[in-house]
Amino acid sequence: MRQIQLSILALAAIFLSSCGATVSEEDLSTQLEQYRKQQTEINAKIDELQKKLSESENGGSTRALVPVVIEDLKLTTFNHYFEASGAVIAVKEAMISPEMNGQIKEVLVREGDRVRKGQILARLSTEINDKSIQEVKTSLVLATDIFERQKRLWEQKIGSEMQFLEAKNNKSSLENRLATLKAQLDMATITSPIDGVVEKVNQKKGEMAAPGMMMIQVVNLDQMYVRADVSERFISSVKTGDVVQLTFPSFPKLSMSVPVSRIGNVVNKNNRTFEVELRIDNNAGMFKPNMVAVLNINDFSAENSITIPSKVIKEDLKGKYLYVAEKVENDFVARKYYVVPGRTYLDRTHVLEGLKENQALLVDGYNRVSDGTFLRIL
Repeated sequence: MRQIQLSILALAAIFLSSCGATVSEEDLSTQLEQYRKQQTEINAKIDELQKKLSESENGGSTRALVPVVIEDLKLTTFNHYFEASGAVIAVKEAMISPEMNGQIKEVLVREGDRVRKGQILARLSTEINDKSIQEVKTSLVLATDIFERQKRLWEQKIGSEMQFLEAKNNKSSLENRLATLKAQLDMATITSPIDGVVEKVNQKKGEMAAPGMMMIQVVNLDQMYVRADVSERFISSVKTGDVVQLTFPSFPKLSMSVPVSRIGNVVNKNNRTFEVELRIDNNAGMFKPNMVAVLNINDFSAENSITIPSKVIKEDLKGKYLYVAEKVENDFVARKYYVVPGRTYLDRTHVLEGLKENQALLVDGYNRVSDGTFLRIL
């Protein structure tokens, strides 16, 4: 204010001096008084405009209102899930190895070929078996002839019973040996036990094959199952037939609702888990064995419950609280409510006590209010 008065006097002095007139001190005081009056009127107008502007911003109220966003509380069903990681496994998969030792004579399939059940995949060399079979057949012809002769003689009461029995036994032994050699010959032919796709061919023509050594892998991709190891503490929460939300990191947009087909009966003592299996169809062939799968298993549900955004819950020495907008006459006021929160899933929390249906929960702007703060609902 002092600076304004000095400025006015200076301007007046400059004006008068420029006019070349001599002004008395009384005239200067009169002019100063007029300027002060004008300044007072201008300040009053400024205050009035500021008041109107403030009222306009606060919806016509003269109080300072804090802008907030609210959510009307409704009764819903709250579901809580836990996650378990699993892997995709083929229902039908065969690691094929020969039933006998032998050199590989030929391999009739390549990796990626589709094969049918019973189709020949490879053959082993059978030269020794073929020779043995021929020898036994020759011996069997002679043994059969001798047996027939002895039989006719025995029926005529000629010769001893021992000779007849020896001939019969020799013939039977050769027949059994021939059957064994033929079975071994069949084992030299390796066939597919299932319909599927040849995934691996581990041996080539000319190599030695042996029982227990995988030669060819065949996988059927039509039906798969997901197997997961679930923590022992959830053993009472998972039952056969429960529907599980199944997702795959390889297919972020894919989600499937699949029932539990099997629950393991043994807890692994090393990691305290039990097995859970889910059958899935793979008609499109999109799932591959050993793919990672994520099981979202529902372990808790509460109907007619109030759920709120977890972010609005605050805490002080008395406990956890939040703010609700309540109407007082023509204004909305923030009210502090202490609550008992239950489980949380993703960004929502189940409230056990402290709130009721149709209350207006502050979900934005709640950090700028306290109990009794006047609100402007956006």
